[in-house]
Amino acid sequence: MGNSALKAHLETAQKTGVFQLTGKGLTEFPEDLQKLTSNLRTIDLSNNKIELLPPLIGKFSFLKSLALNNNKLTALPEELCKLKKLETLHLNGNHLRQLPASFGQLSALKTLSLSGNQLRTVPTQLSGLRHLDVVDLSKNQIQNVPDTVGELQAIELNLNQNQISQISVQISHCPRLKVLRLEENCLELSMLPQSILSDSQISLLAVEGNLFEIKKLRELEGYDKYMERFTATKKKFA
Repeated sequence: MGNSALKAHLETAQKTGVFQLTGKGLTEFPEDLQKLTSNLRTIDLSNNKIELLPPLIGKFSFLKSLALNNNKLTALPEELCKLKKLETLHLNGNHLRQLPASFGQLSALKTLSLSGNQLRTVPTQLSGLRHLDVVDLSKNQIQNVPDTVGELQAIELNLNQNQISQISVQISHCPRLKVLRLEENCLELSMLPQSILSDSQISLLAVEGNLFEIKKLRELEGYDKYMERFTATKKKFA
């Protein structure tokens, strides 16, 4: 990646507000980007080898979308949480174990993808985010879903391919949660809160590949109530 190539990308980004440099073997966040802190709306540096996101990321105050899929990030700087306009954050395929303490300050965030990292729990910081629509935490090392999940505002929560054996009953109190994906986890049927079926907003519950047969789910109390929501939603989108 020569300097002239980077310069050309910077010039394009200045005009378009989009900086995209994927699969170029970058080992660090391009420092030259800070010349464009007021221009950039989108940064995509996926499929590189970036290990560190520098504090200067906090200066991109107009940034709406940030993608760093398939890099080598092990942590995120607190400065990231200053991005008040950020709506989409894609961090799939990194080595993240946790989120910054002030992550809840990303008040505009709608879509968060953290698939294929090393998270061990559903981050409590997510409960403060009021505009979240989709949260993807699939392919992590999550073992349980804590009580704080009840305050999550997301419409869809993807927890496929984790090691979940326990789920807080609070999950049925999520005010907007319609889609809950729990495929390929370690759930016994007795550990699935029945209130998800009988007393929640959830209209799509995906639980294939756990430690019980799907037909056993149909015998649970509240399954008919769940099916009513499922069918009504299907009709709506048919």
